[in-house]
Amino acid sequence: MLIKWRVPKAIQWIVKLFFIYLFIFTAFRVATVICFKPKIIPYLELWPSFWLGLKYDLRWISFILFPIAVLSLFPKLAPFHSQQSKKFWTAYLGIITLLVLFFYGADFGQFSYINARLNADALIFAEDPRESLKMVWQSYPIIWILIGLVGAVLMMIWIFRRTHVDVQDKNINIHKFTYRRRWHVAALAILCWFMYGFFTASPLNFFRAFKLNDEFKSNLALNPLQNFFTTLRFRDPDYNTRAREYFPVMNNFLNLGGVWSSKYTRFIHPSSIALESQPNIILVICESFSMYKSSMSGNVLNATPYFESLTKEGIFFNRCFSPTFGTARGVFATLTGIPDVQLSKFATRNEESVNQRSIINDFEGYNKFYFIGGRSQFNNFGGLIKNIKDVNIYEEGKYSSKSINVWGISDKNLFLEANKVMAKQQKPFFSIIQTADNHRPFNIPDEDSDFIQKIIPEEELKKNGFESLKEYNAFAYTDYCFKKFIEAARKEKYFNNSIFVFLGDHGVEGNAAAVYPKAWTEQRLSDEHIPLLFYAPALLQPQKRPETVSQIDVLPTIAGMLQQPYTNSTLGRDLLNPGKKTNAAFIIYHAPGWIGIVNDDYFYRKNIRIQKEELVSLKSDTLRLNKHQADSVKKELSQLTSAMYETARWMLFNNHRAN
Repeated sequence: MLIKWRVPKAIQWIVKLFFIYLFIFTAFRVATVICFKPKIIPYLELWPSFWLGLKYDLRWISFILFPIAVLSLFPKLAPFHSQQSKKFWTAYLGIITLLVLFFYGADFGQFSYINARLNADALIFAEDPRESLKMVWQSYPIIWILIGLVGAVLMMIWIFRRTHVDVQDKNINIHKFTYRRRWHVAALAILCWFMYGFFTASPLNFFRAFKLNDEFKSNLALNPLQNFFTTLRFRDPDYNTRAREYFPVMNNFLNLGGVWSSKYTRFIHPSSIALESQPNIILVICESFSMYKSSMSGNVLNATPYFESLTKEGIFFNRCFSPTFGTARGVFATLTGIPDVQLSKFATRNEESVNQRSIINDFEGYNKFYFIGGRSQFNNFGGLIKNIKDVNIYEEGKYSSKSINVWGISDKNLFLEANKVMAKQQKPFFSIIQTADNHRPFNIPDEDSDFIQKIIPEEELKKNGFESLKEYNAFAYTDYCFKKFIEAARKEKYFNNSIFVFLGDHGVEGNAAAVYPKAWTEQRLSDEHIPLLFYAPALLQPQKRPETVSQIDVLPTIAGMLQQPYTNSTLGRDLLNPGKKTNAAFIIYHAPGWIGIVNDDYFYRKNIRIQKEELVSLKSDTLRLNKHQADSVKKELSQLTSAMYETARWMLFNNHRAN
């Protein structure tokens, strides 16, 4: 039939390639269902996702095949003109297939990590290639992954060549026919139709997936190519906020007592209970310090018994939340008092938002220090830290201890090196110590032979929220490092006049069902739930505080402990101020588009891309509210959620000018 109608060989080959790629794309979508489908969604409900997903796939397959169809209009450039043209086009398809498989492989990793398609956030790793490549090399069986990837590409190249030979053999006399361009024009028209949108009245775009109004269904419809290249535009900041509209809500929440013209700036005078001894401040930002994995949550694996003992001697908040998942975003929120709500680029990586006013600059007469085991250039931590006037940065290359992995020296040695520097100070000091060992590749130095690694059955680990024995021992090693640090500090003069503040940079997703109701796992609050401890045995009376607080509140709380005035122009609040209203913490999940509020009783969230909102109880597995009560709570928390989100967006690009 093809010979009869004189269909050019190039078009026949394009048709075969089309179905090969369609099979690949569809197979990955089926694999996504098999690996990640929530149990509560019936398979039949996924039909709209597959239909829309087919349209996205047809678009990207058309992008891939379009160059072949266009250049085949010219006989000398067609894939069947010569052996050289055959090699060129099979090489082209090999490179494209490598990119497709790479995107889908990375997408599966992203999906398993944060339940979202691969997006432009992935470029974050390209901005720090040294650390990113080292971390991947030290954490994963990269050789076997590369062998598998190369093997798959070589197999696909063989298939492309095989189909090329098959078309050639079946059309041995095609050269006798006139070269008919009408078939090429028809092929181009069909490909253009697919690129515009198969059976769509308006151009197919990224946002159509979110009309499915379900997070998983929307992600299933999208493919990583569509998601990645569309979200590239989200890396540019959006200056159009509704902060002024929501100012009355924030005016009440922050107790501003002002009007829009004064914005959010408030000048805070010392309280009657402020410490007059000019205590040193040691702020420890702890990598992946997830509350539900710790001893403080009641986790039976008891990974952090020493830190738990410290919480009984200090002011401990067991319901603290970071605004989002990710170290760079967590450090930014801690040091600026502003949640990083930029959708696809860290605020530390944006020149227009990294320049922020910090309360730390109000600590007059203090020496300022920042200690990190690796390089401060990673995630541009150094750029953020340099907002602190006259700060002394200690990083890889300035320590006597040797690096153990991509993150530099071990946390134990980082603490001990910092302790030596602080012990020499003659003036009050403010030190920031940022740990890293509780992160892949989870190395524990051989020199720390007194740290006893445990062997725990995999089933027990999974039940209590740990993905592997290596992760558990790294978490326990963090506790060991805290102990070594405090034991060393106790021997120094500065200890009795120091406030040690321990704070997680973010939590970790996992099964928290052993210690908390289901919302902590299903709504992924475990990603943000972190311990917060103010430890100063000689200065502070122990308290266990159960109210909901945020990472952004840390600096205002520290400043409120001291006998000195300070200016606060952020969303952070002094947690020890008796006049504080409404216990609440803002949460954002960037990739899927969720924003919400946690308070003492509920977690409310809504999606900025789909018409969906959720209200769940934090104290039980069921929401014990009638419809009227639930609607009232939703309305109140929805207002506060939008107010916090819009205000944070405004502050990211205005707080550095607020003073």
